[in-house]
Amino acid sequence: MNIRKISLILIISLIAICIVSCNTRDANSKETSVCKCNECISFFVATDIHYLAPELTDKGEAFQKFMRYGDGKQLNYIDEIVEAFIYDIKVKKPDILIISGDLTNNGEKESHIELAKKLKRIEKAGTSVYVIPGNHDLKNPWARSFKGNENFKVDTITKRDFVKIYGDFGYDEAISRDKGSLSYLASPTKHLWILMLDTTKYKDNMILGFPETCGYLSEETFEWIEECSNMAKKENAKLIAVMHHSLLDHCQVITKGFTLENNSTAVEVFQNCDIDLVLTGHIHIQDISTYEKDEKSIYDIATSALCVYPQQYGVLNYSLKNGYDYNTCRVDIENWANKKGIQDENLLNFKSYSKEAFMKQSYHNFYDKLLQMGKYTDEEMQKISKTLAMLNLNYYSGVKNTNVDEIKNTEGYKLLKKAPPSLLKDYGIHMLCEKKTDNNKLHIPNHQK
Repeated sequence: MNIRKISLILIISLIAICIVSCNTRDANSKETSVCKCNECISFFVATDIHYLAPELTDKGEAFQKFMRYGDGKQLNYIDEIVEAFIYDIKVKKPDILIISGDLTNNGEKESHIELAKKLKRIEKAGTSVYVIPGNHDLKNPWARSFKGNENFKVDTITKRDFVKIYGDFGYDEAISRDKGSLSYLASPTKHLWILMLDTTKYKDNMILGFPETCGYLSEETFEWIEECSNMAKKENAKLIAVMHHSLLDHCQVITKGFTLENNSTAVEVFQNCDIDLVLTGHIHIQDISTYEKDEKSIYDIATSALCVYPQQYGVLNYSLKNGYDYNTCRVDIENWANKKGIQDENLLNFKSYSKEAFMKQSYHNFYDKLLQMGKYTDEEMQKISKTLAMLNLNYYSGVKNTNVDEIKNTEGYKLLKKAPPSLLKDYGIHMLCEKKTDNNKLHIPNHQK
Protein backbone atom coordinates (compact mmCIF):
# COMPACT_ATOMS: atom_id res chain seq x y z
CA MET A 1 0.00 0.00 0.00
CA ASN A 2 1.53 3.37 -1.03
CA ILE A 3 1.90 6.44 1.20
CA ARG A 4 -0.96 8.30 -0.52
CA LYS A 5 -3.46 5.52 0.24
CA ILE A 6 -2.26 5.22 3.85
CA SER A 7 -2.71 8.98 4.34
CA LEU A 8 -6.23 8.84 2.90
CA ILE A 9 -7.18 5.97 5.23
CA LEU A 10 -5.82 7.91 8.24
CA ILE A 11 -7.80 11.02 7.29
CA ILE A 12 -11.02 9.03 6.89
CA SER A 13 -10.43 7.33 10.25
CA LEU A 14 -9.87 10.65 12.01
CA ILE A 15 -13.08 12.06 10.52
CA ALA A 16 -15.03 9.01 11.69
CA ILE A 17 -13.60 9.28 15.21
CA CYS A 18 -14.55 12.97 15.37
CA ILE A 19 -18.11 12.23 14.25
CA VAL A 20 -18.55 9.47 16.84
CA SER A 21 -17.07 11.52 19.68
CA CYS A 22 -18.98 14.73 18.94
CA ASN A 23 -22.40 13.45 17.90
CA THR A 24 -24.33 11.70 20.66
CA ARG A 25 -27.34 11.02 18.44
CA ASP A 26 -28.13 9.28 15.21
CA ALA A 27 -27.30 11.78 12.48
CA ASN A 28 -30.18 10.51 10.34
CA SER A 29 -32.79 11.01 13.04
CA LYS A 30 -32.81 14.82 12.86
CA GLU A 31 -32.07 17.43 10.24
CA THR A 32 -29.98 19.26 12.84
CA SER A 33 -27.72 17.79 15.50
CA VAL A 34 -26.32 19.76 18.41
CA CYS A 35 -22.71 19.13 19.29
CA LYS A 36 -21.22 21.81 21.48
CA CYS A 37 -17.58 20.86 21.65
CA ASN A 38 -16.83 24.27 23.21
CA GLU A 39 -18.84 23.15 26.26
CA CYS A 40 -21.43 25.97 25.98
CA ILE A 41 -25.06 25.62 24.93
CA SER A 42 -28.03 27.96 24.61
CA PHE A 43 -31.70 27.11 25.13
CA PHE A 44 -34.98 28.86 24.50
CA VAL A 45 -37.59 27.60 26.98
CA ALA A 46 -41.25 27.95 26.01
CA THR A 47 -44.38 26.48 27.53
CA ASP A 48 -48.16 26.51 27.28
CA ILE A 49 -48.42 27.66 23.68
CA HIS A 50 -52.02 26.43 23.50
CA TYR A 51 -51.84 26.57 19.72
CA LEU A 52 -55.15 26.48 17.84
CA ALA A 53 -54.93 25.77 14.11
CA PRO A 54 -56.41 28.69 12.12
CA GLU A 55 -58.61 26.24 10.21
CA LEU A 56 -60.45 25.42 13.44
CA THR A 57 -61.95 28.86 13.97
CA ASP A 58 -63.63 31.58 11.94
CA LYS A 59 -63.24 33.88 14.99
CA GLY A 60 -67.00 34.25 15.05
CA GLU A 61 -69.49 34.41 17.91
CA ALA A 62 -68.72 30.98 19.41
CA PHE A 63 -64.99 31.66 19.40
CA GLN A 64 -65.43 35.13 20.91
CA LYS A 65 -67.56 33.64 23.69
CA PHE A 66 -64.85 31.03 24.33
CA MET A 67 -62.30 33.84 24.58
CA ARG A 68 -64.51 35.99 26.79
CA TYR A 69 -64.83 33.31 29.46
CA GLY A 70 -61.20 32.22 29.20
CA ASP A 71 -58.18 32.87 31.38
CA GLY A 72 -56.33 35.42 29.28
CA LYS A 73 -55.00 33.27 26.46
CA GLN A 74 -54.47 35.42 23.37
CA LEU A 75 -55.90 32.76 21.06
CA ASN A 76 -57.20 35.28 18.55
CA TYR A 77 -53.56 35.96 17.66
CA ILE A 78 -51.94 32.64 18.58
CA ASP A 79 -50.79 31.85 15.03
CA GLU A 80 -49.14 35.27 14.79
CA ILE A 81 -47.50 34.88 18.22
CA VAL A 82 -45.99 31.55 17.18
CA GLU A 83 -44.81 32.94 13.83
CA ALA A 84 -43.16 35.89 15.59
CA PHE A 85 -41.52 33.45 18.03
CA ILE A 86 -40.15 31.43 15.11
CA TYR A 87 -38.76 34.66 13.65
CA ASP A 88 -37.01 35.41 16.98
CA ILE A 89 -35.50 31.92 16.97
CA LYS A 90 -34.20 32.28 13.43
CA VAL A 91 -32.59 35.64 14.29
CA LYS A 92 -31.10 34.67 17.66
CA LYS A 93 -30.24 31.07 16.74
CA PRO A 94 -30.38 29.18 20.07
CA ASP A 95 -29.01 25.65 19.97
CA ILE A 96 -32.13 24.12 21.49
CA LEU A 97 -35.82 24.94 21.94
CA ILE A 98 -37.61 23.19 24.82
CA ILE A 99 -41.41 23.21 25.02
CA SER A 100 -42.74 21.88 28.32
CA GLY A 101 -46.29 20.92 27.43
CA ASP A 102 -49.72 22.26 26.52
CA LEU A 103 -48.63 22.56 22.94
CA THR A 104 -52.25 22.88 21.80
CA ASN A 105 -55.40 24.62 22.97
CA ASN A 106 -57.31 21.45 23.81
CA GLY A 107 -55.52 18.59 22.11
CA GLU A 108 -57.02 19.06 18.63
CA LYS A 109 -55.32 16.71 16.18
CA GLU A 110 -55.18 19.39 13.52
CA SER A 111 -53.54 21.82 15.93
CA HIS A 112 -50.86 19.25 16.75
CA ILE A 113 -50.18 18.58 13.07
CA GLU A 114 -49.96 22.29 12.19
CA LEU A 115 -47.71 23.06 15.14
CA ALA A 116 -45.38 20.18 14.22
CA LYS A 117 -44.97 21.73 10.76
CA LYS A 118 -43.87 24.97 12.39
CA LEU A 119 -41.42 23.14 14.64
CA LYS A 120 -39.94 21.47 11.56
CA ARG A 121 -39.16 24.94 10.18
CA ILE A 122 -37.33 25.76 13.42
CA GLU A 123 -35.19 22.66 13.07
CA LYS A 124 -34.42 23.44 9.44
CA ALA A 125 -33.11 26.80 10.65
CA GLY A 126 -30.62 25.01 12.89
CA THR A 127 -32.31 24.78 16.32
CA SER A 128 -33.08 21.35 17.77
CA VAL A 129 -36.53 21.02 19.33
CA TYR A 130 -37.61 18.87 22.29
CA VAL A 131 -41.23 18.60 23.44
CA ILE A 132 -43.35 16.83 26.04
CA PRO A 133 -47.15 16.82 26.44
CA GLY A 134 -49.17 18.87 28.90
CA ASN A 135 -52.54 18.14 30.45
CA HIS A 136 -54.40 19.69 27.48
CA ASP A 137 -52.64 17.68 24.75
CA LEU A 138 -53.83 14.06 24.86
CA LYS A 139 -57.24 12.37 24.75
CA ASN A 140 -58.92 15.70 25.42
CA PRO A 141 -62.74 15.60 25.22
CA TRP A 142 -62.74 19.41 24.98
CA ALA A 143 -61.16 19.41 21.50
CA ARG A 144 -63.31 21.80 19.48
CA SER A 145 -63.57 23.87 16.34
CA PHE A 146 -65.54 27.13 16.21
CA LYS A 147 -67.83 28.26 13.42
CA GLY A 148 -70.45 30.98 13.61
CA ASN A 149 -72.29 30.69 16.91
CA GLU A 150 -71.51 27.00 17.41
CA ASN A 151 -68.57 24.83 18.43
CA PHE A 152 -68.01 21.30 17.13
CA LYS A 153 -66.17 18.28 18.48
CA VAL A 154 -63.00 17.47 16.55
CA ASP A 155 -60.47 14.65 16.70
CA THR A 156 -58.00 14.61 19.56
CA ILE A 157 -54.89 12.38 19.75
CA THR A 158 -53.56 9.40 21.68
CA LYS A 159 -50.18 8.64 23.19
CA ARG A 160 -49.16 6.80 20.02
CA ASP A 161 -50.26 9.72 17.85
CA PHE A 162 -48.17 12.12 19.94
CA VAL A 163 -44.98 10.14 19.39
CA LYS A 164 -45.71 9.88 15.67
CA ILE A 165 -46.47 13.59 15.22
CA TYR A 166 -43.56 14.80 17.37
CA GLY A 167 -41.09 12.02 16.59
CA ASP A 168 -38.60 14.49 15.12
CA PHE A 169 -38.70 16.60 18.26
CA GLY A 170 -37.14 14.34 20.85
CA TYR A 171 -38.60 10.88 20.60
CA ASP A 172 -36.81 9.45 17.57
CA GLU A 173 -33.33 10.36 18.80
CA ALA A 174 -33.85 9.74 22.53
CA ILE A 175 -31.09 7.68 24.11
CA SER A 176 -33.64 6.20 26.53
CA ARG A 177 -37.45 6.03 26.68
CA ASP A 178 -39.59 5.36 29.73
CA LYS A 179 -41.84 2.38 29.02
CA GLY A 180 -44.79 3.62 31.07
CA SER A 181 -45.00 7.25 29.94
CA LEU A 182 -43.98 9.69 27.23
CA SER A 183 -40.82 10.57 29.15
CA TYR A 184 -37.45 10.33 27.42
CA LEU A 185 -33.78 11.17 27.86
CA ALA A 186 -31.97 13.35 25.33
CA SER A 187 -28.24 14.02 25.10
CA PRO A 188 -27.78 17.15 23.00
CA THR A 189 -24.24 17.60 24.31
CA LYS A 190 -21.58 15.49 25.94
CA HIS A 191 -21.79 17.43 29.19
CA LEU A 192 -25.50 18.26 29.57
CA TRP A 193 -28.39 15.80 29.18
CA ILE A 194 -32.11 16.55 29.39
CA LEU A 195 -34.80 14.49 31.13
CA MET A 196 -38.06 15.29 29.34
CA LEU A 197 -40.66 14.06 31.83
CA ASP A 198 -44.30 13.30 31.05
CA THR A 199 -46.25 14.21 34.21
CA THR A 200 -49.73 14.18 32.68
CA LYS A 201 -52.76 12.07 33.67
CA TYR A 202 -54.90 11.54 30.59
CA LYS A 203 -56.04 7.89 30.60
CA ASP A 204 -59.44 8.65 32.14
CA ASN A 205 -60.14 11.92 30.34
CA MET A 206 -62.84 10.55 28.06
CA ILE A 207 -64.67 8.90 30.96
CA LEU A 208 -64.43 12.05 33.09
CA GLY A 209 -65.47 14.32 30.23
CA PHE A 210 -62.64 16.77 30.88
CA PRO A 211 -58.82 16.78 30.87
CA GLU A 212 -57.30 16.05 34.27
CA THR A 213 -55.34 19.00 35.63
CA CYS A 214 -53.24 17.04 38.13
CA GLY A 215 -49.85 15.55 37.43
CA TYR A 216 -47.67 12.82 38.91
CA LEU A 217 -44.69 10.54 38.25
CA SER A 218 -45.09 6.79 38.74
CA GLU A 219 -42.76 4.54 40.74
CA GLU A 220 -41.65 2.95 37.46
CA THR A 221 -40.77 6.37 36.06
CA PHE A 222 -38.79 7.22 39.20
CA GLU A 223 -36.81 4.00 38.73
CA TRP A 224 -36.18 4.93 35.11
CA ILE A 225 -35.03 8.42 36.17
CA GLU A 226 -32.49 6.82 38.51
CA GLU A 227 -31.27 4.62 35.64
CA CYS A 228 -30.87 7.71 33.47
CA SER A 229 -28.95 9.41 36.28
CA ASN A 230 -26.57 6.47 36.52
CA MET A 231 -26.01 6.62 32.76
CA ALA A 232 -25.27 10.34 32.95
CA LYS A 233 -22.87 9.96 35.88
CA LYS A 234 -20.89 7.31 34.02
CA GLU A 235 -20.46 9.77 31.16
CA ASN A 236 -19.78 12.70 33.55
CA ALA A 237 -22.86 14.48 32.16
CA LYS A 238 -25.10 16.85 34.09
CA LEU A 239 -28.88 16.31 34.11
CA ILE A 240 -31.64 18.88 33.97
CA ALA A 241 -35.33 17.96 34.12
CA VAL A 242 -38.21 19.38 32.09
CA MET A 243 -41.85 18.70 32.94
CA HIS A 244 -45.24 20.33 32.63
CA HIS A 245 -46.36 20.37 36.25
CA SER A 246 -44.60 22.24 39.05
CA LEU A 247 -42.07 20.38 41.17
CA LEU A 248 -42.33 23.05 43.89
CA ASP A 249 -45.22 25.31 44.88
CA HIS A 250 -45.29 28.56 42.92
CA CYS A 251 -48.51 29.89 44.43
CA GLN A 252 -49.10 29.13 48.09
CA VAL A 253 -52.85 29.67 47.67
CA ILE A 254 -53.34 27.46 44.62
CA THR A 255 -51.34 24.21 44.54
CA LYS A 256 -53.85 21.43 43.86
CA GLY A 257 -53.70 20.45 40.21
CA PHE A 258 -50.55 22.48 39.59
CA THR A 259 -47.85 21.07 41.87
CA LEU A 260 -46.95 17.43 41.22
CA GLU A 261 -49.10 15.19 43.44
CA ASN A 262 -46.05 13.25 44.68
CA ASN A 263 -43.62 16.13 44.56
CA SER A 264 -41.95 15.21 47.86
CA THR A 265 -40.85 11.88 46.36
CA ALA A 266 -39.78 13.63 43.18
CA VAL A 267 -37.66 16.14 45.13
CA GLU A 268 -35.91 13.31 46.99
CA VAL A 269 -35.23 11.38 43.79
CA PHE A 270 -34.01 14.49 41.96
CA GLN A 271 -31.62 15.36 44.78
CA ASN A 272 -30.24 11.83 44.83
CA CYS A 273 -29.74 12.13 41.08
CA ASP A 274 -27.97 15.51 41.43
CA ILE A 275 -30.65 17.30 39.40
CA ASP A 276 -30.55 20.92 40.54
CA LEU A 277 -32.63 22.58 37.80
CA VAL A 278 -36.18 21.79 36.71
CA LEU A 279 -37.98 23.71 33.94
CA THR A 280 -41.79 23.70 34.24
CA GLY A 281 -44.96 25.40 32.99
CA HIS A 282 -48.69 24.76 33.51
CA ILE A 283 -49.38 27.50 36.06
CA HIS A 284 -48.96 30.26 33.44
CA ILE A 285 -47.07 32.60 35.79
CA GLN A 286 -43.39 33.53 35.78
CA ASP A 287 -41.92 32.29 39.05
CA ILE A 288 -38.79 30.71 40.49
CA SER A 289 -38.99 28.46 43.57
CA THR A 290 -36.11 26.90 45.50
CA TYR A 291 -35.79 23.87 47.77
CA GLU A 292 -32.73 23.39 49.97
CA LYS A 293 -31.62 20.42 52.01
CA ASP A 294 -28.21 19.16 53.13
CA GLU A 295 -26.52 22.06 51.32
CA LYS A 296 -28.15 20.97 48.07
CA SER A 297 -30.54 23.21 46.15
CA ILE A 298 -33.16 22.49 43.51
CA TYR A 299 -34.48 25.37 41.42
CA ASP A 300 -37.88 25.09 39.74
CA ILE A 301 -38.31 27.74 37.06
CA ALA A 302 -41.91 28.09 35.93
CA THR A 303 -41.81 30.02 32.66
CA SER A 304 -44.98 31.95 31.87
CA ALA A 305 -47.31 30.81 29.10
CA LEU A 306 -46.34 31.91 25.61
CA CYS A 307 -50.00 32.54 24.76
CA VAL A 308 -50.59 34.89 27.71
CA TYR A 309 -49.33 38.40 28.46
CA PRO A 310 -46.44 39.26 28.40
CA GLN A 311 -45.83 36.55 25.72
CA GLN A 312 -42.37 35.71 26.97
CA TYR A 313 -40.02 32.75 26.98
CA GLY A 314 -36.95 31.71 28.93
CA VAL A 315 -33.38 32.02 27.70
CA LEU A 316 -31.05 29.52 29.36
CA ASN A 317 -27.31 29.44 28.78
CA TYR A 318 -25.09 26.71 30.21
CA SER A 319 -21.35 26.27 30.31
CA LEU A 320 -19.04 24.02 32.29
CA LYS A 321 -17.20 27.08 33.53
CA ASN A 322 -20.09 29.35 34.54
CA GLY A 323 -23.05 27.02 35.15
CA TYR A 324 -26.58 28.20 34.29
CA ASP A 325 -27.79 31.69 33.46
CA TYR A 326 -31.53 32.16 32.95
CA ASN A 327 -33.48 35.23 31.96
CA THR A 328 -36.73 35.96 30.13
CA CYS A 329 -37.38 37.65 26.82
CA ARG A 330 -40.60 38.84 25.20
CA VAL A 331 -41.56 37.69 21.73
CA ASP A 332 -40.93 40.69 19.47
CA ILE A 333 -44.28 40.62 17.72
CA GLU A 334 -44.12 44.26 16.63
CA ASN A 335 -40.80 43.75 14.83
CA TRP A 336 -42.08 40.61 13.10
CA ALA A 337 -45.29 42.39 12.03
CA ASN A 338 -43.28 45.31 10.62
CA LYS A 339 -40.93 43.00 8.72
CA LYS A 340 -43.96 41.21 7.25
CA GLY A 341 -45.66 44.45 6.22
CA ILE A 342 -48.71 43.63 8.35
CA GLN A 343 -51.23 46.45 8.74
CA ASP A 344 -53.10 45.17 11.82
CA GLU A 345 -52.67 47.91 14.46
CA ASN A 346 -53.04 45.39 17.28
CA LEU A 347 -50.00 43.47 16.04
CA LEU A 348 -47.99 46.62 15.31
CA ASN A 349 -48.60 47.72 18.91
CA PHE A 350 -48.90 44.30 20.48
CA LYS A 351 -47.28 45.05 23.85
CA SER A 352 -49.88 47.68 24.72
CA TYR A 353 -52.71 45.74 23.04
CA SER A 354 -51.89 42.52 24.90
CA LYS A 355 -51.49 44.32 28.23
CA GLU A 356 -54.84 46.06 27.86
CA ALA A 357 -56.58 42.84 26.77
CA PHE A 358 -55.12 40.91 29.72
CA MET A 359 -56.12 43.63 32.19
CA LYS A 360 -59.64 43.70 30.78
CA GLN A 361 -59.98 39.90 30.94
CA SER A 362 -58.63 39.78 34.50
CA TYR A 363 -60.93 42.60 35.59
CA HIS A 364 -64.05 40.84 34.29
CA ASN A 365 -63.02 37.47 35.76
CA PHE A 366 -62.49 38.98 39.21
CA TYR A 367 -65.67 41.07 38.97
CA ASP A 368 -67.70 37.93 38.16
CA LYS A 369 -66.23 36.11 41.17
CA LEU A 370 -67.02 39.05 43.47
CA LEU A 371 -70.54 39.24 42.04
CA GLN A 372 -71.10 35.57 42.90
CA MET A 373 -70.00 36.25 46.48
CA GLY A 374 -72.81 38.84 46.83
CA LYS A 375 -71.05 40.85 49.55
CA TYR A 376 -70.08 44.06 47.77
CA THR A 377 -71.65 47.06 46.08
CA ASP A 378 -71.02 47.62 42.38
CA GLU A 379 -68.60 50.46 43.16
CA GLU A 380 -66.65 48.27 45.61
CA MET A 381 -66.47 45.40 43.10
CA GLN A 382 -65.11 47.76 40.44
CA LYS A 383 -62.39 49.05 42.77
CA ILE A 384 -61.37 45.59 44.00
CA SER A 385 -61.40 44.13 40.48
CA LYS A 386 -59.22 46.94 39.16
CA THR A 387 -56.65 46.36 41.90
CA LEU A 388 -56.71 42.59 41.43
CA ALA A 389 -56.20 43.03 37.68
CA MET A 390 -53.11 45.18 38.36
CA LEU A 391 -51.76 42.54 40.75
CA ASN A 392 -52.50 39.77 38.26
CA LEU A 393 -50.61 41.58 35.50
CA ASN A 394 -47.49 41.82 37.65
CA TYR A 395 -47.90 38.26 38.94
CA TYR A 396 -48.03 36.69 35.49
CA SER A 397 -45.04 38.77 34.41
CA GLY A 398 -42.87 37.65 37.33
CA VAL A 399 -42.65 41.16 38.82
CA LYS A 400 -45.09 40.93 41.71
CA ASN A 401 -42.89 43.25 43.81
CA THR A 402 -43.51 46.15 41.39
CA ASN A 403 -45.50 49.25 42.43
CA VAL A 404 -46.11 47.77 45.88
CA ASP A 405 -46.80 51.06 47.66
CA GLU A 406 -48.98 52.35 44.83
CA ILE A 407 -51.14 49.21 44.90
CA LYS A 408 -51.35 49.19 48.70
CA ASN A 409 -52.79 52.70 48.62
CA THR A 410 -55.59 51.86 46.18
CA GLU A 411 -59.14 51.76 47.53
CA GLY A 412 -59.48 48.29 46.05
CA TYR A 413 -56.58 46.87 48.08
CA LYS A 414 -57.83 48.49 51.28
CA LEU A 415 -61.25 46.93 50.71
CA LEU A 416 -59.62 43.58 50.02
CA LYS A 417 -57.61 43.69 53.25
CA LYS A 418 -60.78 44.38 55.26
CA ALA A 419 -62.78 41.66 53.47
CA PRO A 420 -63.80 38.44 55.28
CA PRO A 421 -61.65 35.34 54.57
CA SER A 422 -61.98 33.90 51.07
CA LEU A 423 -59.83 32.21 48.44
CA LEU A 424 -60.01 35.34 46.30
CA LYS A 425 -58.75 37.52 49.18
CA ASP A 426 -55.90 35.08 49.89
CA TYR A 427 -54.95 35.04 46.21
CA GLY A 428 -54.98 38.84 46.00
CA ILE A 429 -52.83 39.30 49.12
CA HIS A 430 -50.43 36.59 47.93
CA MET A 431 -49.92 38.34 44.59
CA LEU A 432 -48.42 41.37 46.35
CA CYS A 433 -44.82 40.66 47.33
CA GLU A 434 -42.38 43.05 48.99
CA LYS A 435 -39.38 40.71 48.71
CA LYS A 436 -36.69 41.92 46.33
CA THR A 437 -36.70 38.69 44.39
CA ASP A 438 -36.28 38.51 40.61
CA ASN A 439 -38.38 35.80 39.00
CA ASN A 440 -37.09 36.67 35.55
CA LYS A 441 -33.42 36.03 36.20
CA LEU A 442 -31.34 33.32 37.86
CA HIS A 443 -27.70 32.23 38.04
CA ILE A 444 -26.77 28.74 39.23
CA PRO A 445 -23.03 28.08 39.53
CA ASN A 446 -21.78 24.73 38.35
CA HIS A 447 -20.55 22.66 41.27
CA GLN A 448 -20.11 19.50 39.26
CA LYS A 449 -16.61 18.13 39.52
